[in-house]
Formats: sequence, C-alpha cells, structure tokens
Amino acid sequence: MTEHLLALDQGGHASRAILFDASGAKVDEAFAPVATRRDDAAGIVEHDPDELVASLLRAAGEVCARAAAAGRTVAAAGLATQRSSIACWERGSGRALAPVLSWQDRRNAAWLERLEPRRAWIRERTGLVLSPHYGASKLRWCLDHLPAVRAAAAAGTLAMGPLASFLAARLTGSADPVADPANAARTQLWDPRTRGWSDELLALFAVPRAALPRCVDSRHAFGALDTPAGPVPLAVVTGDQSAVPFAFGPLDPATAYVNVGTGAFAQRAVRDHLPAAPRLLASVAWSDAGGVDYTLEGTVNGAGSALDWFAAEEGIEVAPLLAELERTAEERTPPLFLNGVSGLAAPFWDAGFASRFVGAGDAADRLLAVLESIVFLLRCNLDELAPHGPPLLRIVLTGGLAASPLFGRRLADLCGAPTWRSRETEATARGLAWLTAGEPRPAWAPGPGDDLEPRPDPALTARYARWRAAMPPLR
Repeated sequence: MTEHLLALDQGGHASRAILFDASGAKVDEAFAPVATRRDDAAGIVEHDPDELVASLLRAAGEVCARAAAAGRTVAAAGLATQRSSIACWERGSGRALAPVLSWQDRRNAAWLERLEPRRAWIRERTGLVLSPHYGASKLRWCLDHLPAVRAAAAAGTLAMGPLASFLAARLTGSADPVADPANAARTQLWDPRTRGWSDELLALFAVPRAALPRCVDSRHAFGALDTPAGPVPLAVVTGDQSAVPFAFGPLDPATAYVNVGTGAFAQRAVRDHLPAAPRLLASVAWSDAGGVDYTLEGTVNGAGSALDWFAAEEGIEVAPLLAELERTAEERTPPLFLNGVSGLAAPFWDAGFASRFVGAGDAADRLLAVLESIVFLLRCNLDELAPHGPPLLRIVLTGGLAASPLFGRRLADLCGAPTWRSRETEATARGLAWLTAGEPRPAWAPGPGDDLEPRPDPALTARYARWRAAMPPLR
C-alpha cells in the first residue's frame, strides 16, 4: 500500500484536511466551515474552540475514512493554524475556558498602548512590532476579564497559548501541551535567540510561565490522531504562513513568497540569523535539530478581509463584480482606497488608521480600488524586503486571490518582477505536507501555474504614486 500524508489547515473560514501522496499530488480533501463572531466596534474577532476542534475532526475523519476504504495508508499528519490566534484551556481535561481570540482581534489595544515606550525593546527581542494582533495582549485580556481563566490560574490548572497548542492537545488527547516555534513566536512572549519563553517578556505582559506550553521544534512527536484509517502520528505543527514557502520545495532566498488570503503576506528566506529590518517582521519558518529558517515578512491585514469589509459596506456580493472586473478593469479609472481594514500593518504600523476612498466611481470601480490597494501595500512590503539578501529575482504568488489573473497581472506590472501565479489554491497544505514528508528530495513538482512577465503600466504606476502620497509616513 502507498503511504500518504495528511495536511490539516485550520483557517479563519474553514478547517481543511488534504491528503497527498508521496510525490506531492493531492489525492483527496474535505473541509468543514467555521463561524466567526465579530464586533468591529469593540475590536472583537473570535471563534468557538470546540467548533474548531470538531471541524478538524470532521474533515480529517472524512478523508481518512475514504483512504481506509481505498486501501491507502496515512503515514503522518501535519497541522497548520493562524499563528497569532490564542486559546485558554484546562490542563489535563482539554476543556476550553475562553473563546479562541483570532489574530484579527484587537480588544486589548487600549491596554497595550501603555507599553508604547518599550516598542523598540520589544521589537529587538521578538522580531515583532508592538501590536494587539499578537498573542500577548490577548492572553493578558483573558487573565484580566475571564473568571474561568483566573480560577484555573489560581488552581494551577490553566493552559494558555497559541491556538495550535490547544488544537494539537485536543486532537491527540495530550495532557502535556507543547508549542512549536512558528506559533510560539507570534505570542510576542518567545525569544527567537533562545528558542524559548522570555522571562523579561513574561514579566512585562504579566503572563505566568506555568500556564504556557512547553517549547519544542516544528518537527516533534506531538501524539497521534485517532482516525478511521487508524492512529496517525502528528509529526509537524507550524503556522499557516510559515508553511507556504515550502509548497514548492526548499526555500530560495532570491524569491519573494506572496500569499494572499484573509491577510496578505510577503516573505523572503533568511537562515540562522535575525536581520535588522525594523519595519518588517522576523518570523520562524521552520526549526529542527539542524537549525532555524527565518523569514523576513511584510504583512497586509486588509486582503481578503478588505473584500469582506467592502461586501458588508456595500451590501453586495463581491464574486460577480470580481468576474466583471476581469473583463473590464483595463477600461476603468478607479478611485484610490486607503486600506486600513483590520489595522494598517507593515511597513506603516498604524493600528488605528481609518480606511477611506479618495475619488469617485461605481461599485465595480471601488472594488477595483480595494483590489489595487492590496497590490499597493504588497509593493511597499516588497520594497522593504529588497535590501535584505541577494536580488529578488521573482515573485511566487499563492492563496485565494492568486486565482485572479487581474490581481496577478497588477502585482507583476507594478513590482516589475517576473511573477509565477500558482493555480494550486492550497499552498499552506502543500507546504505542510512537504515538511511532514521530511523535506523529500528532489522537490515536488510545482503544480499548475502561470508565468507573468512584467509590462509597463503607466496609469497603474501613477495611481500607486498618488496612493503612496496619501498614505501615512513610515514609522
């Protein structure tokens, strides 16, 4: 029987289970939608923790049941989650004590402002800017406001930390929660130099070390999933964006990896050291006994979430308008959209920036402006990435918006870089499977995609210049 690899990708809209064979070909998949509770005025974005667990079990169960029926062996599994989301649970039983606070959640932003004088100190120690999107202020909020969390802390039974730690513990039944580097780093309590929790950061945020999971590498014996195909070892846990660059094999320092989902992320690889790039993030892509792969990362919060915002503001369905724009964009002169949806991230770092249109147009024009604003923000981040390493020779574009030829063309033309637009929509799962397989050589075939050579677009370039002048200065 051929051995297969199970990739579990827990995202903001759904949990996915995707089965790959040993050559990297997708064999089967299942997904289970998940709900998101939002109160934008209060900065609240959260999920039901038990629903997330159930959705993963359902998706994995469907795929593994079909694998068993077809005589396929599932050799190992990997789990990827949204990195800055956090959970609180009871150690031992696994019972959730709080909602899962999404990476988008900003409910404790006002509390975090008191640490503004320590911004540079925090950046130097964590590779992250001070932001309510990361886990530390969310964990602090739970300790301050949730009686069940405070009671468990007093009783010595509290476990809290990355969503990935909670899900891995619940899926495997482990009473010893652990945290992988990619997700632990996004709590803003983890020191990438020591690859462990920082006593100084824990004291600053007043988070008890005893409640946090034990730190381990990205590859670890996390336990086993009970599936219809039998026990499946959970061999890798990492972050969703951390897995993306590995979808096409080993990291290439001359490639900019751009993934566009709810948020958009531009990354380039750096091995074994943290570069000085104060307007970017230094992220852990992979950690094992052989060393650490870092990426420098630029983050755009308002990507797919900006399209969702536009749909809610306009009271319309976005998909038909996007299809129309694929045909008519070249005939349009859109307004500008100053995109602060979910907070303005790299390289500006202005969490309170108010989104607004500059100029007029119909609904399709405004949607094109939102789409172009994502491209504009990515261009700013790619400019920040450019000095750190060898010349960037190409862009690899993945994620939901990579399905749009218009988006890919705008990105290639504005950035002036050859761009490969993947038609494989599950880059996180594919990278996760490649890592779970033990980084096989040779690298898996890249799958279907399109090469886009950059073309001059004076009108787009002029709109970008006007947009950039209207945006705030870099911090």
